[in-house]
Amino acid sequence: MTTRLHPNISVDCVIFGFDFEKLNVILVERVLKDPVTGEEIISDFTLTGNHIYVDEHLEDAAKRVLNDLTGLDHIYLEQFYTSEDPARLKSPKDQLWLSKTGKNPEERVISVCYFSLLNCKETPIRKKDRKVGWYPVSNVTNLGFDHSQILAHALHSLQIKIQNEPIGYEMLPQKFTLSQLQKLYEVVFNVEFDKRNFRKKVAKMKYLIPLDEKQKGVSHKPARYYIFSREVYEKTKTDMLNFSV
Repeated sequence: MTTRLHPNISVDCVIFGFDFEKLNVILVERVLKDPVTGEEIISDFTLTGNHIYVDEHLEDAAKRVLNDLTGLDHIYLEQFYTSEDPARLKSPKDQLWLSKTGKNPEERVISVCYFSLLNCKETPIRKKDRKVGWYPVSNVTNLGFDHSQILAHALHSLQIKIQNEPIGYEMLPQKFTLSQLQKLYEVVFNVEFDKRNFRKKVAKMKYLIPLDEKQKGVSHKPARYYIFSREVYEKTKTDMLNFSV
């Protein structure tokens, strides 16, 4: 593969994660300092992404970005949006950032956007020379470039997808409780589900397998663990997991 990056095409990755309490997203701090005074001129956050190599497929570029952050190769990945507004990088702050970091602010950059799903508790982040971390989606505002818009599109796409396919298990540990599963759906949709109704719907899902194992060392009544069976799901896809909100 060539080492030459394409100046006009990039990928941006919205990496969602669940920590049993909140829906989170990985953000990268963007800081620009005055070289003379050291004063911060720009200090905000962006999604993670990069330009593609000139001979690289888009999905391979997204996988490269994810691997650079996590060291993982097999991560759920979904293309959901293309950000192609000619003015998407034209704010004064973004123009300053581009010019000061050696990029041509006049170049038009089209970004193909992907979202991916991870378990916050089990995924280490490679920070390298960047400040990178998990942040609650509900608290995120005013990202750099057009990344606030991209994040909003990603969340909407996740909500549509998770209603009809059991992709939420990508954000859970291999063994989980029904309360943890319910909390995941609640934070994705920002609503509260009735416990009884939720469990009635879940009980119809043949691919949700109860284990003969319960929580240990908890202050409340130990809950039973469940696992998601991909094999059973493939055989019973007509049983749609549909949580209407």
